[in-house]
Amino acid sequence: MSDPGARTLRLLSLLQSRRYWPGPDLAGRLGVSVRTLRRDVDRLRGLGYPVAASRGVDGGYALAPGAALPPLLLDDDEAVALVLGLQAVAGGPVAGMAETSVRALAKVAQVMPARLRRRVEALRAMTVPGGWDGPPRDVVDPAVLTAVALACRDTERTVFGYTPPGRGRTERTVEPHRLVALGRRWYLVGHDLDRGDWRVFRLDRLDSPRGTGAVFGPRRFPAEDAAAYVRERIGSAWARYVVEATVAAPADQVRRRIGRWATVTGDGDGCRVRIEGDDLDWAALALGVTGAPFTVLSPPEMGDHLRALAARYAAAAGTPDT
Repeated sequence: MSDPGARTLRLLSLLQSRRYWPGPDLAGRLGVSVRTLRRDVDRLRGLGYPVAASRGVDGGYALAPGAALPPLLLDDDEAVALVLGLQAVAGGPVAGMAETSVRALAKVAQVMPARLRRRVEALRAMTVPGGWDGPPRDVVDPAVLTAVALACRDTERTVFGYTPPGRGRTERTVEPHRLVALGRRWYLVGHDLDRGDWRVFRLDRLDSPRGTGAVFGPRRFPAEDAAAYVRERIGSAWARYVVEATVAAPADQVRRRIGRWATVTGDGDGCRVRIEGDDLDWAALALGVTGAPFTVLSPPEMGDHLRALAARYAAAAGTPDT
């Protein structure tokens, strides 16, 4: 391995995987000389990683026991992106990835600076997945996202500006409850003190959240959970399309692939799929991800949409050589 940066990362990974490495064995795994290995170890030490060395015929290297690894260098936006990415994988349909992603997120959080760790742990704990997640539709400021998550966790009354569609901006005072990621959008569920009732706020319409310092007590929540409440409140505004199809594959197999985005029913070699969403693109992608032949039952416009997609993809592929 000739690239020093890549080799240093590989060296750190090897040292973390075993309590002690004989020097020649470690050099052999990296494909370098023992002398180059010593330089790489010095580079790791310069970055703050505590590597202990023992000399002699049986000499080798180990990460010093009980020593803390240096903080992970991320800015606020990068930390939020990392947490959201790992959370998305943890809740995804790929078998075996959920547990791995949760472990990775826990390890990454441990080596973040305290300020960032507090923010990302609040975001992780206060977010309720609503299902049918796809690429984000709206741009949400990471600072707004983490500020609201902290207010939810700390049960702190919060003031922010809010601009509903077709109306002007107003100042709202809210007791924030949970964040919900649903239908490619972010929502805040909270008790609006100005309206005297529970409300749902789209985060892309929310600005300048700031805590008041006042801590509030628990209220009875009027739904099974925050995601169910958001789905009930936004209703058809979220699920503009309901796509139904049959898929020529066992239900368990299809559920493993797209169960997060769809309702899958049936036994035997085929199954029925129902996908709700605010456009047809994501439904087309989900059906394609099944990896099996499928037939669309409804709505009629889904057939036209698939034919248009097929024509675009065929044009992109070009004419095969003969």
